[in-house]
Amino acid sequence: CTFNREFGSMAAEGWKCDYCHGDTKDEGEPPAQAQDFVSALEYSPCGNYLAIGDRGGRISLLERKKSMVSGNKGKEVTEFSQWHKFTSHEPEFDCLKSVDIEEKINQIRWLKPINSSHMLLSTNDKTVKLWKVYEQRKSRPSFSTTDSPNSSPSLKPLATFPTSSSSVVAAQSRRVFANAHVYHINSVSLSSDMQTFISADDLRINLWFLEESDYLTTVDIKPANMDDLNEVITSASYHPEHCGLFLFSTSKGYIKLVDLRESLVAKSYVKSFEMEEDPATRTFFSEIIASISDAKFSRDGRYILSRDYLTLKLWDMRVERKPLKVINIHEPLRSRLCDLYENECIFDKFECTWSADRRLAVTGSYKNMFKIVDMNAVGQPTPPSRKAQTNPIVTYEATKTQPKKKKVVLLRNLSKNKKQQEETLDKADFNKKVLQTAMHPTDYEVAVASFTNVYVFTPADGSTPAKQ
Repeated sequence: CTFNREFGSMAAEGWKCDYCHGDTKDEGEPPAQAQDFVSALEYSPCGNYLAIGDRGGRISLLERKKSMVSGNKGKEVTEFSQWHKFTSHEPEFDCLKSVDIEEKINQIRWLKPINSSHMLLSTNDKTVKLWKVYEQRKSRPSFSTTDSPNSSPSLKPLATFPTSSSSVVAAQSRRVFANAHVYHINSVSLSSDMQTFISADDLRINLWFLEESDYLTTVDIKPANMDDLNEVITSASYHPEHCGLFLFSTSKGYIKLVDLRESLVAKSYVKSFEMEEDPATRTFFSEIIASISDAKFSRDGRYILSRDYLTLKLWDMRVERKPLKVINIHEPLRSRLCDLYENECIFDKFECTWSADRRLAVTGSYKNMFKIVDMNAVGQPTPPSRKAQTNPIVTYEATKTQPKKKKVVLLRNLSKNKKQQEETLDKADFNKKVLQTAMHPTDYEVAVASFTNVYVFTPADGSTPAKQ
């Protein structure tokens, strides 16, 4: 996992906010309507669309375009516009258990496009839906005023020769995958051949065929006696190249690799990645902070990136006993775990993502901050003359100001020194947090969500990933 370091750390080069979507009226304050909070982010495989899911069960689709702007030294500018918005899930009531089922969108996953239409999966706590989003031409007949034989004007429709037509975007539900999960769905993931997908809850992972509504439970960790339960599933993800392989992470900090070619019902795991803990350092909070909130394969499938409460970990698929690299994200919070346990922030689920060339990793933090990590620079010796250019972990915060003429989004680098970073986290408002992150499939472009807002960041110097 090596990259060209000639120009120093990509994380420290400086990033700018190109776009802000959402409610921008009150600076940093939660909006009045909780259902407007962003709960899911996902770029389409081609990178031309960004899907945003919220707690109200709605999905907003933004169209991404690049254009040349005069006076910008010939550089391309990325622009976003609202392409479509629809309601994916609505609140329901489980009569058998007498509980409400929230409409909140937990995850969105795009299918690879096969024509001009687009397909995506969305899920709430209980139901996965397959949606088709497409453009259709809508024609409107024109009318002309003509003289009738009695010289009175009349309107006659010209139905065969419409003079006006427009394109409208529509979303159609193609299939509903329901009644398969007793517990809340935390993940959905598509296979590389786009024929199947998996959905995971706390204790089971189900395998579905997109063309059918039947499922098979391929992983089941539910004990015979629920009193013996000591571990739950926290996330699941398919391998990007092999449709028979997928991983799932657990609350104990394990990552298990399942091979469906051996058996559709997993009775054992082909690999188990775990980092042994020193018994001398074990505390009451050890198991809680070890719980993995997100785990993803690299684009080539050779590495795994995982996020727990305090760290990011990079795993080599060939090495199970320990991670290649451990990146401290919330180390200053280790002394405040008791407070975080009392306010339940210790259970926050931070997502992680990385670039197509696996050079940059991105994950969220508190106080509306997120961190960009240059995975190549982590753990490497840095010449004293280049420390400022090779800082491997950089913290950014998006803030908004509203001048008289236009809105400006300022981006502040908060990682100039370690002491400042620790003080920032120590005084952090734990109600302000970045949980959802997404990265463009081909460019250095990061989308992060905070409350009702989504920010899109790109390198200030216009850097792009090296071609693989």
